[in-house]
Amino acid sequence: MKIFSDKIKLIKFINNERNLGFIPTMGNIHKGHVSLIKKSISQCDKTIVSIFINKPQFNRKSDYKKYPRTLKKDILILKKLKIDSLYLPTMNQIYPRGRNKKIKIDPFGKKLCGKSRPGHFEAVADVVDKFINIIKPKKIYFGRKDMQQLRIIEDFVKKNHTNTKVIGCKTIRDKNGVALSSRNFLLSIKEKRSASKIYKFIINNKKKLIKKKLSIGLVKRKIFKLGVRKIDYIKMLDINKLIKPYRRTNKHKIFIAYYLGSTRLIDNI
Repeated sequence: MKIFSDKIKLIKFINNERNLGFIPTMGNIHKGHVSLIKKSISQCDKTIVSIFINKPQFNRKSDYKKYPRTLKKDILILKKLKIDSLYLPTMNQIYPRGRNKKIKIDPFGKKLCGKSRPGHFEAVADVVDKFINIIKPKKIYFGRKDMQQLRIIEDFVKKNHTNTKVIGCKTIRDKNGVALSSRNFLLSIKEKRSASKIYKFIINNKKKLIKKKLSIGLVKRKIFKLGVRKIDYIKMLDINKLIKPYRRTNKHKIFIAYYLGSTRLIDNI
C-alpha cells in the first residue's frame, strides 16, 4: 500500500487506470468501511481509499474537533486489506481555490438531515466532486446507512461525472443492531444500549407503521422514554421516490435522526 499526501504524485501512480475503485472516508475505519473496500477490491483492478475530515460539512466547530481521529490504527487496517493506495490530502490539496459555493444538488438535500444541517449536503457534494476530479475513479463506494446522502450523491455524480458510477453498499450493523458509524465511538455503554433498543423497537414495529396501525407520534414518545435527548426527525419514505426519475417499485424505510447525549445518530430501517 502506497500512501500519498501530494495529489500530483497520486495522479502519476494511478496513471489513467481504467478500472479504479475509490472509497472516500473521514477515517476511524470500521467494519462498514471495510465492507465498501472489499466490494471495490472484488470489482476493480485497483482500490484507493482517502482519509480526509471535511471541515465544511460540519455545522458546528465542536463536532469537527471531537470527530474521532485514529490514523495509526486506520493505516494498519488498510494495510491488512491490501489496498493499492491511501490518499491523505491537506485542506489546500482539496480546496486550492476554496469551496465551490455554487454547487447544485437535488432539492431532496433540503429535507431530513438537510433541514437541520443547512449546507451539509452541498459540502459533501463539493468534496466528492473535487476527489473525482483528482482521482477519476470508475466506481465510488458509499454505504446505504446514509441513504439521503447516497441518493443525493448518485444524482450529482450522474449529472456531473458520466464516467464514474456510484455503488451503494448494504448497511453493516453491530450485533446489537445499531448501524456502524464513526460517531458510535463517542457513545457511552448506556447510550449504546439505548441505540440498540431504538433500532429493535422500530424494526419490530415497521409493518405497523407502513400500514398506519401505529403513529409516528407514538413512536417518538416511546423513543424519548428510551433515553433520547432530541429527535430531529422520524419519517416513513419510499426510497424509490426520493429523487426523480422515480422507480416503479415501492420500498418503504423509516428515516430517523436523534441525539443520545451530544451525539447525533442517523439510520434508515
